[in-house]
Amino acid sequence: MELAPQMLVDAILLGGVYTLMVIGLALSFGITRVINFAHGEAIMFGAYGAFWLLTVWGIDPLLSLPLLLAGGFVAGFLVYETAVKRVLHAPHINQILLTFGLGLIFQNVALILWTGDERSANPNWAFDAFEFNMVVVPYGRLIGFLVAVMLVAALFAWLRWTELGRASRALAEHNEAAQLVGINVSLTYGIAFGISVALGVAMGVLVSFLGAINPFMGFHMLVKGFAILILGGLGNIMGAVFGAFILAFVETSVGYYVPNGIGWAEGMAFAILFAILVLRPRGLLGQEVEG
Repeated sequence: MELAPQMLVDAILLGGVYTLMVIGLALSFGITRVINFAHGEAIMFGAYGAFWLLTVWGIDPLLSLPLLLAGGFVAGFLVYETAVKRVLHAPHINQILLTFGLGLIFQNVALILWTGDERSANPNWAFDAFEFNMVVVPYGRLIGFLVAVMLVAALFAWLRWTELGRASRALAEHNEAAQLVGINVSLTYGIAFGISVALGVAMGVLVSFLGAINPFMGFHMLVKGFAILILGGLGNIMGAVFGAFILAFVETSVGYYVPNGIGWAEGMAFAILFAILVLRPRGLLGQEVEG
């Protein structure tokens, strides 16, 4: 029990970062009903972007975040307009194959450009820490948590109080009714998809100073993201938040209290995914998903 306060803090900080990792996936599926299997590569490109801006021009990852967010939004909007838009009404297998194929292309482009060597952005503050009541809080994880909370809060504010956000929610609720009241469906879909990719890029910026960067990192993130999505309920953004913190607490608890737990913790996403698919396929806060 002496480890409980440290475990709790670590789990909360990790849960905030996991929320940012999955919230873009939940947004794009909840509105467009397209599961973006290339979302992991958005995270990967965000990490590389932060790394190269720091390495070549000395720009701190936190300062490069707004620029990379904007670039991620533009890239996501263009991917939607040139590719995803063409399979909106296609069978789900077509959508999966398209986004999965895009992910493979982006992964191999990164491999050709930057090789498979692991890298990491190392700003001066990333590995410092402070101690509070015997609990060690790394600055890197704390800053990552705070950035994730701010971006997720901004997304919820956009959905609730802006015209485009309300239009996106209307499309998620009932596509045909939203069209009847004059909502520009294609534009709204494109903006929502662009924001989704931008949030993935933002997650990559955080990963750049919290972990290792390589062209294959996106798949690992994607698997955890799907486990969280299914746990919370596909298409439910609030469910994604709950799922992120549940996975974070499970992984952290296993890492602390199970012998050789660090290795076991990495497999918990698969265990939770299997359990939810067997016991409650719609997830904790799931909704009926129509094709």
